[in-house]
Amino acid sequence: MDKIDLKIQPSEIHSAISNNSNDSLTSNQRDGSDSDCQLLPDFRLSWSHYVKLMRINNPEERRFYEIECLNNNWSLREFERQFNSSLYERLVLSRDKAKVWELSEKGQILENPKDVIKDPIVLEFLGLPELASFSETELEQQIINKLENFMLELGKGFTFVGRQVRITFDEKHFHIDLVLYNRLLRCFVLIELKLGELSPQDLGQLQMYVNYYDRFVKLDDECKTIGIILCKLKNDTLVEITLPEENTQIFAEQYQMVLPGKEELRKLIEEKDI
Repeated sequence: MDKIDLKIQPSEIHSAISNNSNDSLTSNQRDGSDSDCQLLPDFRLSWSHYVKLMRINNPEERRFYEIECLNNNWSLREFERQFNSSLYERLVLSRDKAKVWELSEKGQILENPKDVIKDPIVLEFLGLPELASFSETELEQQIINKLENFMLELGKGFTFVGRQVRITFDEKHFHIDLVLYNRLLRCFVLIELKLGELSPQDLGQLQMYVNYYDRFVKLDDECKTIGIILCKLKNDTLVEITLPEENTQIFAEQYQMVLPGKEELRKLIEEKDI
C-alpha cells in the first residue's frame, strides 16, 4: 500500500499546540513563573497520538501523557484508556505539590512506595457491573484473566509472582491474594482484595504478610515489601490511626468498576489547593 502524505509538518503541530497551550495558561504562567509545558522536541509518536494530545487543554496534563506514551510505548488504545480513566487527575490527588510538578516534567516516576498509589484504582476493564454481587474469589479470577490490564492500571515495573501464595508458620497456613514484584522499586508488592468496608483487622493481617516477606522472603539487597489493600470502601481516619505514624509500606486504596468523572476529579484537585 502506498504511503499517504498528509502534508502536515511537525512545525504545524507545534504551532497548533502552542496556541492551544497559550489559551489555557493561568495568569501566573503568562507571567513566566511556570513552564508552558509544550510538546517534546522529538516527534516519536504516531499522528493519531498527537491528534489526541492536541485535544487536551491543560498543558501540564498534555505533557504528562506525551511523556507516558513515550516511556511506556502506549498504543493509541491504551493512551485513550489511561486518559478516559483520568490517570493524570488520580495521580495528582495522591501527590504533594512538588510531585505534581514532576508529573508534567518527567511523567510518573517510582522512587518510593507511595508513588505507586492512585486514587482511586479503576477496574472497569474487568467488565464487572458496579452494583453486581460477586465474591472476592470471582474478583480475583477476573483480575487474573486480565492481568496485563491490571498491571498497567497499577503502573510501571510490575511483574506477576503468584496468586493465593501460601505462607506457613507455627503450623498455620495463610494465603496472600496476589503477589507482584516491582523491578523499579526492587521490592515485593502484596495485594489483598476486600469487597466491603475496610476494617482494622484487614490492615493487621496485611501487616503480618508484609512482615513475613521482609523477614523470610526478600533478599538483603532488596527494598522493604509493600502491602496494598484494594477495598470498596475505606475510612481514612481509621487507616491513619491503625497504621504506624511513619508508615511507608502499607496502603489502602479504593477501587471502582466504572470510569471516574473527570469534572468531579478536577473539582477535588481544586479543593486540594496544590
